[in-house]
Amino acid sequence: MTAKKDSSPLTPLQIGLVIVALACGGFGIGTGEFAIMGLLPGVASTFAVTIPQAGYVISAYALGVVVGAPLIAIAGAKSSRRTLLLILMTVFAIGNLASALAPDFLSFIVLRFLSGLPHGAYFGVSALVAASLAPIHMRTRAVGYVMLGLTVATLAGTPVMALFGQFLSWRMMFLAVGIIGALTVTLIWIYLPRDKPAAGASVMRELVAFTHPQVLLTLTLAATGFGGMFSIFSYIASTTTMVTHLPAAMIPVIMVLFGIGMNVGNVVGSKLADKSLMGTIGGMLVFNIVVMTLFSLTAAYPVMLYISTFLIGCTFAAGPAIQTRLMDVAADGQTLAAASMHSAFNIANALGAWLGGLVIAYGYGYAATGYVGAVLSFFGLFVFAASVLLERRNGRVNDSVCVAAT
Repeated sequence: MTAKKDSSPLTPLQIGLVIVALACGGFGIGTGEFAIMGLLPGVASTFAVTIPQAGYVISAYALGVVVGAPLIAIAGAKSSRRTLLLILMTVFAIGNLASALAPDFLSFIVLRFLSGLPHGAYFGVSALVAASLAPIHMRTRAVGYVMLGLTVATLAGTPVMALFGQFLSWRMMFLAVGIIGALTVTLIWIYLPRDKPAAGASVMRELVAFTHPQVLLTLTLAATGFGGMFSIFSYIASTTTMVTHLPAAMIPVIMVLFGIGMNVGNVVGSKLADKSLMGTIGGMLVFNIVVMTLFSLTAAYPVMLYISTFLIGCTFAAGPAIQTRLMDVAADGQTLAAASMHSAFNIANALGAWLGGLVIAYGYGYAATGYVGAVLSFFGLFVFAASVLLERRNGRVNDSVCVAAT
């Protein structure tokens, strides 16, 4: 079966199938990124390295995401979105299949870096495709449905694959992720119609996006606004056992609660953003400050840890809204801006984990990571306020701008 060649409007069923195909890729990417965290002991044993050294593979993947998102968006400026998505997911599938066969630790690190390169560009282009297919009043929900693949991965894909990898081998996890990538290539080929590159598409037109102050402000907002979530989540296992004094067997329960929160936040946040994009972003930053402060104040109490962990997962509600905001303010550089969202997301990961580690190292304890998150969110709120003021000064007060369908 081949993809449609015409540009006639798609039926709701066809749009749904396209979004399922794109979300399948998000599920594979999310599973591959997060499941390895639970399999580091196996990697360390296979390659005769320490567990901290095995952690370099996580850093290598994150570096690939940060580097790959802007570079691939620029390199693919003249490509159609369908072609670019097929190439990106093919590279991802091959990278993970090759990771399963890595003969030594150095080659494994290199392969994880290469596997991370398509990550940001894939989500960015997928978001553009989903938004272009949906009615204007549902475009953020369409973006959220694509990102649902990532959030479902944290809830279902990651623990299942981690368990699968522990009983068999970490290599089997990467084999399974590679197969999911290949399935995504097939689904995109079948269901996503052929399209043409945007008229006048060029590298310079994409680069112009980074001359817009609003793009830079929104990326800074993403890097700080999500940093708080990672400052807490990176050390949640130690908080559970050393602050709340729960048995280690409760850590998976905490992880599931976080995953449920991410999925709830993704769905609810997408709907709210379609009603008020900027209101949702600003409101979620305030929500972050309250919830993360609550986490630090009550982490010693089991019931409150369960509640606050779920609520911290809900802070992902800002994700689809910020992604849509980037597409709005990027003008003709939408692909680069949308892809760079996930570079900012991984910077948030690194920043949050680093700052959280600092407060722990200085003796403030694991619960203090919530205060780190609140401070980062407060800084994000400051950036958000600067963005709103700049927009008002320029006489543009629209809460939502239509994404051009190309």
